[in-house]
Parts: sequence; structure tokens; C-alpha cells
Amino acid sequence: MLIIFFILGLLIGSFLNVLVYRLNVAESFLLERSHCPHCKKKIRWYDNIPVISFVILGFRCRDCKKKISWQYPLVEIATGLVFAGVAYNFLNPADTQSWPVVIYYLGISSALIVIFVYDFLYMEIPSLVLWPAIFWTIAFNLYFDLSANASLISFRNVDLLAGTATYSGILAAFLGFLFFFGIVAISKEKWMGMGDAYVAILMGLVLGWPEMLLALFLAFSIGAIYGIMLIALKKKKMKSQIPFAPFLVIGTIISIFFYVQIIDWYLNFLLN
Repeated sequence: MLIIFFILGLLIGSFLNVLVYRLNVAESFLLERSHCPHCKKKIRWYDNIPVISFVILGFRCRDCKKKISWQYPLVEIATGLVFAGVAYNFLNPADTQSWPVVIYYLGISSALIVIFVYDFLYMEIPSLVLWPAIFWTIAFNLYFDLSANASLISFRNVDLLAGTATYSGILAAFLGFLFFFGIVAISKEKWMGMGDAYVAILMGLVLGWPEMLLALFLAFSIGAIYGIMLIALKKKKMKSQIPFAPFLVIGTIISIFFYVQIIDWYLNFLLN
């Protein structure tokens, strides 16, 4: 089953690459076939197999011989791993109630990956992905809460009680937005962009309270380490800007999969 979801993730990852590129150049991602960004030639179906085609072609376009960005296979593999992680953590084939949870997380994971890649490449949050993801999360939170009125279902690694997802998500989204809005206002967008505050809304709705605290801690910690490494390698200076949404996404995905394990480890560490 995990292999099936990994392969599905590879295929969806290929589409997400196209989505990122076409959002940036304002092209339709539904009606047109994939094409080389350099020579614009249509990509043959057998040259569009995730990861495999990239290797067979020697990392170059078949027609113009220009190099293909490593972004494409990396995003495909990352999406495959995340999809497999969703199946491992939330799917119980014998329990029909687990399928809506899996569908929800596959959708939100895809949106988070697009936000990660787009902000990393262009230092901008794609609103055409962010806001649909927010509404997607709100809709499923309401669905999970309504379902919980009839019975308990496994969601966010705990038994979901009626109202938990919606109330917890709104609280975390509000506090997260307030926190980032304060940073944006004080720094006049020098430390953080307004787009990051909107991503915090999505984080809060997805993770709820207090799970969002772990995601923020991880995001700032990993972001600081990354920034220090870039400065040490002389690729950035102290005043250089780096996109922060990718670290918010990393913190969110880690918290989705490993919140309980990380908190348990931390509490055991304190007690011992």
C-alpha cells in the first residue's frame, strides 16, 4: 500500500512542478501539455515519467539539450515520500472513516509542497494555492467535527471530540497570524513578509492548538541553522533575505507526522 501511495505521490509531484512553473509565468496548467521551459517543445509522454525520464535523458531536454532543473525529481520524490507518510500514519484500509482523513492530508500536503517550492524559487506566496488550501482545511475540519458527533475518529494522532478541529484550528490560526503580523508591522516587512502571516493561518488550521507551537519552533530553528550555514559558506550576508515559508512548511509536515513522538521524547528527556 505504501508503494502505491509513493507512486501516486511521484505522479502528483510531477503535476505540482508544472503548477509551480505555470503559476509563475501565468499559463494554464489544465489545458496545455507540458513543454520544455527553454525551447518550448512539447514533452513526449515517455519523457514525462517521474524521476525515470530525468535519469534516462541525462538530466537534459531531448530537443534543445538544455539542463533540466533538479527541482523536478526532488519535488517528485519528496511528494512520494510525503504521500507514503500520509498512508502510513492515517490509512486503515479496513476503516472507511480513515479515507477522508487521508484525502484531506494528501490535498493539504500537495498545497504545502507548492507553497514551499514557489516561495523558495520566487520569494512569494502563491495566493491561488494558499487560499483554496485554507478553505479546504476549514471544510474538512467542519466535516471531522460533524462526524465526531456520531462517533470518535482518529485525527491528528488523537481521538477527535466534537468541535475540536474547528475551534482548535481557528485559535491557532488567529494566534499565529497575530504573531507574524506583529513581526511584519514592527520590521516593516524587513524581517518577515505578509505572505508568511497568511501561511501561519493555514498552519494553524491544519495543526490546531497547541500543535502549532512545535511547528513554529521547528521552523525558526531550521531556518536559523540554514541561514547560519549560508552565511558561513558566504552565499548570504547578515542582511540578506531568505524565504521563510519553506521552513514553515517543513515544521508543519514534521508536526503532522511526528508531533506525538517528539513531545513524548521531550517529556521523557525532561523527566530523566
